[in-house]
Amino acid sequence: MRNKTDKNDARGLAQILRTGWYGRVHVKSFESHLVRALLTSRKTVLKKCIDLENELRGLIRLIGIKLPGTLKHGVFDQTVREAVEGHPTLAAALVPLLDARLVLYKTYLKLDNQAKAISRHDSICQRLMTVPGVGAITALTYKAAVDDPTRFKSSRTVAGHFGLTPRRFQSGETDNTGRISKAGDPDVRSALYVAAHSLVIRSTEASSLRAWGLNLSKTKGHRRAVTAVARKLAVILHKMWMNGTDFQYGKIEAAG
Repeated sequence: MRNKTDKNDARGLAQILRTGWYGRVHVKSFESHLVRALLTSRKTVLKKCIDLENELRGLIRLIGIKLPGTLKHGVFDQTVREAVEGHPTLAAALVPLLDARLVLYKTYLKLDNQAKAISRHDSICQRLMTVPGVGAITALTYKAAVDDPTRFKSSRTVAGHFGLTPRRFQSGETDNTGRISKAGDPDVRSALYVAAHSLVIRSTEASSLRAWGLNLSKTKGHRRAVTAVARKLAVILHKMWMNGTDFQYGKIEAAG
């Protein structure tokens, strides 16, 4: 506009909205923000704890000890303390790190128990957890991210919202399908991937979803198969939430 006035600014904003390039933005509820803050704190403390563990793993190799990669967090402290017991100089350098790591680990356990307690007393999370591989943290992460399931017109759009659908570049005779878009919340995408991996690899209960994932892994590879199962999980969890039904093992839930 030639003249900047409140009236002209309002008219300009209205013209921008008429183009159709902008849509309504969902503002999450305060409860959802609180849950996400708890999950973020839990993740941050765990990450710092793992950083210290990796540092300790490298330092303890000075005395020729290589810790197993599958060493659990709960026994890490005791294992390292016993290993450096006979090396006073090295112990003087590592014990403060162990003490700091132990404080972080206890804080992580406290935050983890709080998150699991919320899932345990939430009916929606309990319903989502009927899906094999979906645990308390995955269910709570998904619920907090979706917040209001009615904001999605179709369950199929949920997978795209969390960046689990492939990118596509089409121009003339060129039509390339790439990797997933990785749009949206990375924590939800990561949680769904972990749940899908657990469903395909660790689950002992037979379901058509697991069978589909196993068959896909034979032709497309494990990572692509798990990503595809994660995409279906995003759709199925939303449909279960909307319909108020538990997971059906006999057939894959229909997408809305």
